[in-house]
Amino acid sequence: MSPAPPTAVVRTGTRIKALLTHPRLLLSVKTAVAVGIAWIVAPLVPGVADEYPYYAPLGALISMSPTLMSSVRRGAETLAGLAIGIVLAGAVIIFSSPNVITISLVVGAGMLVAGSRYLTTGGEYVPVAALFVLIIGGQNADEYSIGYLVQMSVGIAVGLLVNTLVLPPLNFSAAVLQLTQFRSELANHLDDISNALIESWPPEHEEWANRAGTLAETADRVRGAVGHADESRKFNPRARLHRRDLEKDYQDLADLESITFHVRSLGKVLAAAIWDGPIPAELPESLRKPMSDTVHAVAEVLRLRNAGDSIDEAVAAADESLRVLLEALDAQRDLDPSSLSPSASVAMDLRRILAIIEESADVTQT
Repeated sequence: MSPAPPTAVVRTGTRIKALLTHPRLLLSVKTAVAVGIAWIVAPLVPGVADEYPYYAPLGALISMSPTLMSSVRRGAETLAGLAIGIVLAGAVIIFSSPNVITISLVVGAGMLVAGSRYLTTGGEYVPVAALFVLIIGGQNADEYSIGYLVQMSVGIAVGLLVNTLVLPPLNFSAAVLQLTQFRSELANHLDDISNALIESWPPEHEEWANRAGTLAETADRVRGAVGHADESRKFNPRARLHRRDLEKDYQDLADLESITFHVRSLGKVLAAAIWDGPIPAELPESLRKPMSDTVHAVAEVLRLRNAGDSIDEAVAAADESLRVLLEALDAQRDLDPSSLSPSASVAMDLRRILAIIEESADVTQT
């Protein structure tokens, strides 16, 4: 049998590495470890709590989350929800007795409390705790409540400890990757527009005209990735060793969102000029080539920004292309000024995009 091609071996190794380092697999392993430790520790808890050891693994399971911050929040809100549910059940036991009416009323009240904005993840345990105490606790509701709350606390504590000690994830690389892909998507979109401007009209390729919504969705996804990276560093001991300026990432995201606004704006204007959109727009043939060159030059600046290279020369080339476009626009003196407003609008959007890039990258003016 002939040996596997080197490329196939490398590809297989890459897939295996990606699988072994996948955040979900790490979370699954840590959850299994935390549940096992909680089950071992639970019988060692003194007092009546040792009669309810099965709640410790449940607490460990509930507390496990991809980030330490979300684990702390989820654990704290779950305990708060349990305590409130136990108090509601206690009120029934003190002032009445468990029956169809009181149990239904308590569960209904628990559902109302569960909707509080302060219990975003633990609110669901308010009616659950109340119901368990009244139905399972029965005559030993006080002991059951103590055992339930204590063992859940033990499990949550174990879960937080495991999540802290066993490679708490930092999601910086995912945020960087999303920002890079966002720039690439904007650059590719601008290239499509640039090509459409120099094709025979109407252009055959019109996918770019329907991609405005996709760009907005990408912006939302990237914002979520940066926010997740920000949350992953809170309470995370690894954040001290792997420092990253997330404020810079937030600023990059804000810049890309502003660029997206202008890209969508110029795209709508050009689409209206090409396919007679709801807003009348004209684009003189003499302006299409210099406009295409400018759009392509701006796309190249975004692409170079991703590569980490100096973009000074690319920005200078884009500024020069924009200057040529503006001169061509000024030369159209024989045309009605209103017919030039779409071209002027596109030129202004391109100028704003370049201004955003120059300011964010601290480009050296030549």
